[in-house]
Amino acid sequence: MTTTHPTLTAEEEALLPSDEDVRHYAEHGWYLSKKLLTDDEVDALTAATDRYYDGERDRALPVRPPKLAYWDPSKGPVQRHNDYVHYEHDGIAAILRKPLIGAVAARLAQADEIRVFQSTLIYKPPISGEPSNIVPWHFDKHYWSSSSSEKMLTAFIPFHDCGEEMGTITMVDGSHRWSETGADDTVVRHFAERDRDQLEEMLAENAAHNGAQIRKIPMVIPKGHMSFHHCRTYHGSGANVSGRPRRAISLHLQDGDNAYQEFPLSDGSLAAYNHDVLVRRTHSGRPDYADPDYCPVIWRERAQQGG
Repeated sequence: MTTTHPTLTAEEEALLPSDEDVRHYAEHGWYLSKKLLTDDEVDALTAATDRYYDGERDRALPVRPPKLAYWDPSKGPVQRHNDYVHYEHDGIAAILRKPLIGAVAARLAQADEIRVFQSTLIYKPPISGEPSNIVPWHFDKHYWSSSSSEKMLTAFIPFHDCGEEMGTITMVDGSHRWSETGADDTVVRHFAERDRDQLEEMLAENAAHNGAQIRKIPMVIPKGHMSFHHCRTYHGSGANVSGRPRRAISLHLQDGDNAYQEFPLSDGSLAAYNHDVLVRRTHSGRPDYADPDYCPVIWRERAQQGG
């Protein structure tokens, strides 16, 4: 079977991170991209998510994973999170699988291949004082303990200009390079299941442990641009005081070497991810994080082609 290798136009090549950008990402743990999506693509993505919220699906998850984030209207005007939108809706997937996004991620992660790991559609309502709008400090690798890679990263893709007044994603500069204090393994629990003050305290303790200052950098992102952050970069977001909804997708990405690994917890169980009840199994019976239905390849370097 012939493998199709995506290619970039000359205009897209010019949008890739420079060598200096790659060094910045390695040092700081985040990167603000150039304009990777056209206005028409962003508008198409917005329209597709409108249809998604109206109930349009191209397919449904065959089972409901235990920690699935899945807002529906019965949950009311809270911050909405919906996982697996790249699987359930082809219109959304068509934009998220743009090879340029994968090529940028590959440059930053220094990887030959990039696959989708997860996609989460987010809607932060413009409601003053809504507690669900505050996303406390956390880093994604805590929830991905069953993944072997340390190169995983996330693209945060707003559907509009996104600044501080909208509660944009905010990075703790350089925190991906910190060593941890040895926190107990409750850190594998999602931030929505954790006490916010406890997470603020954990950030302060880890900064002190590393002799580091906590530098919070809000990502000011024009429409069509996106931010990328390393899987160990602490991040969070504040209130949306803009008067209009903040709409975005967090596109979690994995390098081609990522695979399921056993990660024992103190209670004797193994860390798990929602994929584990959905994806196909490898020959050894483990969840396959390269299952093309849930984790499609969006970029592969042509140099890997045989012959």
